[in-house]
Amino acid sequence: MSPTENAPAVVLPTQPAKAISRSKAVWPAQSRYQIQQETHFDGRVVNCFRPRSESAYGIFASAARKHPDAEALVGDGKRLTYSELVEAAGAVAARLKQLGIRPGMRVAMYLANRIEFVTVYLGILRLGAVAVPMDVRLKGPEIAHVVNHSDACVLLHEAALSGELPNRRDVPRLSVVVPVSDGGIHWPDEQIGAFPPEYHVADPEGLATLLYTSGTTGLPKGAMLTHLNFAHSVIHFELILGLGQGRERTLLVVPASHVTGLLAILSFLWVGGAVIMSRAFKAPAFLKLAADERITHTVMVPAMYNLCLLQPDFSAYDLSNWRLGHFGGSPMPMATIQDLADRLPQIRLIDGYGATECCSPVALSPPDMPTGKRAAIGLPVHCADIRIVGPDGAELPGGETGEIWIRGPMIVPGYLDNAEANKANFTHGFWHSGDIGKLDDDGYLYISDRIKDVINRGGYKIYSVEVEGVLNRHPDVLESAVVSKPCPVLGERVHAFVTAKTQGLTAEKLFEYCVTRLADYKQPETYMILDTPLPRNSGGKVLKRDLRNSLNPAGTGR
Repeated sequence: MSPTENAPAVVLPTQPAKAISRSKAVWPAQSRYQIQQETHFDGRVVNCFRPRSESAYGIFASAARKHPDAEALVGDGKRLTYSELVEAAGAVAARLKQLGIRPGMRVAMYLANRIEFVTVYLGILRLGAVAVPMDVRLKGPEIAHVVNHSDACVLLHEAALSGELPNRRDVPRLSVVVPVSDGGIHWPDEQIGAFPPEYHVADPEGLATLLYTSGTTGLPKGAMLTHLNFAHSVIHFELILGLGQGRERTLLVVPASHVTGLLAILSFLWVGGAVIMSRAFKAPAFLKLAADERITHTVMVPAMYNLCLLQPDFSAYDLSNWRLGHFGGSPMPMATIQDLADRLPQIRLIDGYGATECCSPVALSPPDMPTGKRAAIGLPVHCADIRIVGPDGAELPGGETGEIWIRGPMIVPGYLDNAEANKANFTHGFWHSGDIGKLDDDGYLYISDRIKDVINRGGYKIYSVEVEGVLNRHPDVLESAVVSKPCPVLGERVHAFVTAKTQGLTAEKLFEYCVTRLADYKQPETYMILDTPLPRNSGGKVLKRDLRNSLNPAGTGR
């Protein structure tokens, strides 16, 4: 399967012309890894790291050899060292082998952020099988789609969520269902003498994990994440975040089943760090756990940071070890950045841009981000080739705005068994992000909006992210989402959903606030003030389609 088959007849130049908006980011010099061109995935010529792990399991295994007695995994009142995690993953691999799982076969995971998520995931990789993680918020028909489309024959699931599973007749290929509870993994027909299989040496271009996209347009697609993808993404994180061997501790509150969670697990295992699993995010519990576990890193959406800062006893927690605050999904309000700088002066905030198809990330903010670049996401990562492309598929001059296309060894080869989606979303190895942005003369990447989120008000194009940025700077706004509202005269008007920090926030106050900060055509004309968080998918992205549909119940909006 080649996603480039039948690709649009677009010829991208092999050498950058002077005015072409191509990534030219330069990160600080480092001596551990060399970058060289290699050919992968049916002819893609991409920049690659050497040395690197040849497999996703090897990412963990190499650290286990270096740090056998170091703490690797914490959760549910349990602590595992690297050697104990090797043993636990080996036991999972042995039982899966007894169930008939062989290299290349798919094993589905419907598990929350618990220790067993990691032991099961590593056990699948050790066996050379393919992991298919699912978010625990999925319901029966959604689970059935993933299981059937991926051709998974074994499913490990939260015992407490058995009632959410599809009827067995709806998943005919699924042969074994294994519940997991706080008491452990409840394998069928327990057998004695199941020896861990030898570590399967995988093809670097082979499939390691199937992650199903959030399905904001149609049925979720199975993005094929390979061993090569993971091997490069963990190095990008190591270098850009400045992760040190054997000293990092990350607290995982985003779903482990999402690419952000998976990559956090593998990246911190890659450097011999510890991963602390948290089942759900609640600001008071997060702060206590962060202090107790002396975390050095976490990744959250900006609203989570805001909720932490709103806790009246924030200053009572010792967070002095926390030096890396990673975020994504939406811009961080300047008020939040300043508040964090005042209360946690040692913390470095890292903005990130990526997607499931990129084995995230493709751009990160550098530690010495210039003040004048505050509006940028950051610099493209070392091995990323980013182009800004117009509607006709031609590259645009530097500084112009267009769709962001991305190529590199971390970009998936395509979607599983979906030739139509591969044709529409990949061109000569470049993945079409669906995001609008630009690259400036220094190589910094700016995101304007999702193509489908741009509002067309009587011919005026309005970027929702720009309007949200203004609203989020209001002192009484926790977060906001700006969407189009159907209009028979202008086509679309601007509507804002706003989650308030205080009960005193009104639409009138927001009207007054925006009138001096936005051009008249950009100003929201209607508001909905909320006292609950905005709806999000498992990756933390706001579900704007749901918000639009709530304004247009007939479902004829974009």
